Amino acid sequence: MTITLLGIESSCDETAASVCRDGIILSNIIASQEIHSSYGGVVPELASRAHLQNILPVLDQALLKAGISLADINAVAFTQAPGLIGSLLVGAQVAKSIAFAKNIPLIAVHHMQAHVLANLIGGKENPDTVPGFPFLCLTVSGGHTQIVVCESPSLMKVIGETTDDAAGEAFDKSAKILGLPYPGGPLIDHYAASGDPLRFKFPEPQIPGLDFSFSGLKTAILYFIQREKAKTPDFVENNLADICASIQGRIISILLNKLKKAASQTGIKDICLAGGVAANKGLRKSFQETGKSHGWRTFIPKMEYCTDNAAMIAITGYYKYLDQAFSPHSATVTARASW
Repeated sequence: MTITLLGIESSCDETAASVCRDGIILSNIIASQEIHSSYGGVVPELASRAHLQNILPVLDQALLKAGISLADINAVAFTQAPGLIGSLLVGAQVAKSIAFAKNIPLIAVHHMQAHVLANLIGGKENPDTVPGFPFLCLTVSGGHTQIVVCESPSLMKVIGETTDDAAGEAFDKSAKILGLPYPGGPLIDHYAASGDPLRFKFPEPQIPGLDFSFSGLKTAILYFIQREKAKTPDFVENNLADICASIQGRIISILLNKLKKAASQTGIKDICLAGGVAANKGLRKSFQETGKSHGWRTFIPKMEYCTDNAAMIAITGYYKYLDQAFSPHSATVTARASW
């Protein structure tokens, strides 16, 4: 039996839909919301309104690109958690409506688990391009930083996570300190490419085990910039590339030092990167270089599957479909959810 599944993602400020057939992604349509840049961050109410405007056109485009209609869909997967409640509700209600009207299975997906399984996209076409089980995954986003052991598509365990801020938040908050517009993380990556990461020294938190912490680093960056600007008002403008490279270098070293420790403790050699911050070019390069020096097989999803997207929801939904892990129509969304 052919399994054709529709995936819907609406956890934050990306409205996305994807069609997956037998584990192969046929379409992945994403509508971004530009309005939030004026406010320096995502405004939940504006995000949910934009989802309402975007969801049907995005669904239409996903079906059109896949060359199918709703009549061909066997199941609908949607992001249940974590995320902004208003945003999650839009995707969930549309998914429930389709499932109810067509009397097909509904599949609730954990957003962070989907980021991990984005590394399996393309595996049906070319098995050598995806990790084998078990694999380790460093999942890095604006709201989460985690190290996950993935034993199978349905069996994952978080073995390390941030105790305060996420790495993506550290990037964005650092950019704000430097006076860069939102979203600042990609801008730090851009300027860092031409800077010296050893020019300025920022502390690496000494957190036991495999957990992360970024709040102290943010504070150190804030005090450093305040101190230097008091001496030289044009300090940031005159040293922007080196400052960005030094900040990015420290965040990357924090992430990869913990990942190296996790790989050593578990003995796992298939290592993956996932999440929105996995689109950071500096992190991608350092991750691959670290893998070579430690004998890992490294895997990173394509750029379009790193940031929030529906293909990762669809591929996760596909594996949950194989397990018959369906959800009732009474399933509710939630801002936070454990694994």
